[in-house]
Amino acid sequence: MTYQLRRLKLLHGLIERVPKTHRYCLTSFGFRVAVFCTRTYARILRPGLGLALPPTSPYPRSLRRSFDKLEQDLASWVQQAKLAA
Repeated sequence: MTYQLRRLKLLHGLIERVPKTHRYCLTSFGFRVAVFCTRTYARILRPGLGLALPPTSPYPRSLRRSFDKLEQDLASWVQQAKLAA
């Protein structure tokens, strides 16, 4: 836990320690990052994946093909870099 907190605090500046306690709070930058990630998921990833993943989706297949190509390219890159899946 200490390692993860140190990474968030020192490396990324997302949290700061409350003096003389074992508590942490978000910095203004950390709050903006959290809001950005939440909005990105809610507005882009969830709807996009919802359109791409169901095989019987009534939406254009071009989006599904794009996600399939992205998945193939990532798998190829991982294989070339000899990374674990």
